[in-house]
Amino acid sequence: MNDIGAHLAAMRNTAPLVQNITNYVAMNVMANALLAAGASPAMVHAREEAAEFAGLAQALSVNIGTLDPDWVTAMEDAARVMNDAGKPWVLDPVAVGATALRRDAGARLLALKPSVVRGNASEVMALAGADAAGRGADAADEVASAEAAARDIATRTGGVVAVTGPVDYVTDGAAAYRIENGSAMMPRVTALGCALSGVVAGFAVGQEPLPATVAALAFYGLAGEEAAARAQGPGSFLPAFIDALAGVTPEALDRGAKVMGA
Repeated sequence: MNDIGAHLAAMRNTAPLVQNITNYVAMNVMANALLAAGASPAMVHAREEAAEFAGLAQALSVNIGTLDPDWVTAMEDAARVMNDAGKPWVLDPVAVGATALRRDAGARLLALKPSVVRGNASEVMALAGADAAGRGADAADEVASAEAAARDIATRTGGVVAVTGPVDYVTDGAAAYRIENGSAMMPRVTALGCALSGVVAGFAVGQEPLPATVAALAFYGLAGEEAAARAQGPGSFLPAFIDALAGVTPEALDRGAKVMGA
């Protein structure tokens, strides 16, 4: 895939307003990551205003990490606004296979056909209805094991599915890519996966979902590599990562992206 850096440049030129209905653990990290990347985050989840705010936002990220029934209704309402307006939204199905509430919420949200689904291998498999070995929000399945589930979801929704892990896999059901950027330090800091879903939403504004998602993952992983080179451990990794998100240029992304067809 060529001109990956152009997608970063386009996102920063747009500085999109991204509404995030996300979990309590992720809100601060996610907002800072989006700001550093070049987007404008808004954490708006109340049922009484989520749909109204979605009319203002340019993209939406939905994360079921600390959901309750009112949040699920807010998520559905906001997603419908995005669909009606032709604006992108991203579903992050955190621990979707763990409980009945999560399975039901995942199925309802998937039926609304998100532009992008972004999850780990166990989450994507559970969302597709396949047997998965997830442990809470942690993946217990390999990315390769989730590729068929990812293609199945993409075909059903007409959207893009990104399975993230040591080597990411992204598909629209036909074409597929693998992204090898990233650092082993990233899973040791909470909420970085959640924040990635918001970044993907920002990249999807005004851009084709498949190449935009690939570019977002490469950008995020490259920032992780740069942060890991400076950090002493997980505690110092997070501020270094926020700095790296702000510092990666389109030119650096073109040079450093490790993307290949799958």
